Parts: sequence; C-alpha cells; structure tokens
Amino acid sequence: MKATRTVQKILANYEGETPGVKANLCRMLMNGRLGGTGKMIILPVDQGFEHGPARSFAPNPAGYDPHYHYRLAIDAGLNAFAAPLGLLEAGADTFAGQIPLILKANSANSLMPSAAPRDQAVTASVDDALRLGCSAIGFTIYPGSSAANGMFEEIAEMRREAAAKGLATVIWSYPRGEALDKAGETAVDIAAYAAQIAALLGAHIIKIKLSTDHLSLPEAKKVYEEEGIDISTQAARVRNCMQAAFNGRRIVVFSGGAKKGADSVYDDARAIRDGGGNGSIIGRNSFQRPREEALAMLGKLIDIYRGKA
Repeated sequence: MKATRTVQKILANYEGETPGVKANLCRMLMNGRLGGTGKMIILPVDQGFEHGPARSFAPNPAGYDPHYHYRLAIDAGLNAFAAPLGLLEAGADTFAGQIPLILKANSANSLMPSAAPRDQAVTASVDDALRLGCSAIGFTIYPGSSAANGMFEEIAEMRREAAAKGLATVIWSYPRGEALDKAGETAVDIAAYAAQIAALLGAHIIKIKLSTDHLSLPEAKKVYEEEGIDISTQAARVRNCMQAAFNGRRIVVFSGGAKKGADSVYDDARAIRDGGGNGSIIGRNSFQRPREEALAMLGKLIDIYRGKA
C-alpha cells in the first residue's frame, strides 16, 4: 500500500514520532473509501458504557451485538472502528485485520452521582491494544473538571507507552465539569482550547465537538472581538479549532453527538470539510439507524468529504 502525497504530507507534520506510530496513522488514513484523501470517518461505539444499553442500542436492537458494529464499519468503508475493551474482544478474532481498531482505554458511566467530579476510569491498557491488533488507543479528557489534571497525567503516561510501542493516540477532548455551564461546553473559545490542550498532550488525532458562536471566557471573548476572529458560521468555527490544533498540523475529527436528522448530519459534514477539518467520528447517528439507512448515510458522508455532494 503506497501512501498518497496527501497522506505523506499529513504524516510529515508528526516530526517527533516513531515509524511505528506513523505506520499506524498511515494505516488509518489509507483505509476504506476515504483512504488517501486525508479525510476520515471513524465509528465509535463506547456509548453502552457512557449511557447504558437501552439508550444506546434499543433504537436499533441489532446494535446489542458487537459483530454488528464491526460489520457496519467494514461494509461502509470507514477508516477505523473505536470501542472499549470488551466490545473489541468480542469480535477481534472474527474481524482480525479487516479494519484499523482504536481501543478506548477509559470510560465514564451514567450511574455516577451527579455531584461527583467529571472523570473517567482507566479500563484498558496499551498491551491490550497490542494484543488486539489495534492501530491506536483512545482516551477521553474533560477540560473544565476538577479531575482534569489527573486525566492529563494519565494520558501523558499512557501516550508515552503507546508511542514507544508504535501505537497512535486519539484524544477525545470534551470540555465538561464544574468550571463550565452548559453553553460553555460547546462555546467556540472552549472548543478551540480543548483542541489545543489535546495537541499539547501529544494527541495524534483529536476528537472535539462542533461548537456554537458563544464565547465563554471573558478574557478570550475580548481577544476574539479585538482581533475580529470570524466565528459567524460553523465552517469558520471549525477553521478556528483547526488553528488551535497546531494550525492544522494535527488530525482533528468532530463528533456527531446525539441522533438527529440526516440533513443536519450532512450540513455538519460540509461545514467540517469547508473549514478544513479532517472528518467525523460518528456513532449514534449511524448505529442507531437501521443498517441500510446507516450505510446510505455513511456513503453520502463519504461523498461529501470527497467533494461530491
């Protein structure tokens, strides 16, 4: 498999990395129907841990079976499939080598008391990822939580071990916690800050949410207004977040969030594309739909990222 010039250019941005890390980044970037374009769509299925089984899979009961998600990601021609340890183990042998895997190495759950600091438990290891043939580990951080510094320390150590063993690191950077109100969690200045933190922690791929035009931090708001930073459209806000990710030198994918109408999903993808983002990491908006509907949606998203829709 020869890497395209587009992929080679992306890999050249990771100057401090080992050949093993770059090989696994290349493997994900070259896989599937977007292979070689520099764009990515990843299927994440960690919602059973985060939200519980019924909220995650009852809308499409086929999703209770881990094999369903492997097949969906493979048949749709996606770049990678991300999930916690148990779910990956449940299909790792049957689908070995058929799609790059990302082991989600920490998780939260909805049974925690609401007063507890927003945090996630480490639930898997780098060696688990190697055993399962993964290309990367995935890890969530919560900038804005009183537990954030501990999470930063956990992923700094795990990222160091993963890189030494040739695995890439994907960081889910989700602003959340006592320091932020609901509007602040998706404010554009906070989203850009989250992207910057993930990049500084050494993420090879950064996952953030699409942002609103709200500005949460007074000092940041002053700068945005004084410098005339354009945040008027979703594409402009994506562009701002890409600047925060080392001026686009890091791969950034944007989460799909809760299930919504297909047109909204397509509009989000066009904004990501037009703002210079690398793609989508889309879970509930795909696997909560019937299989054929999900495949059609993912196919159209691929066309959007290829500039054909």
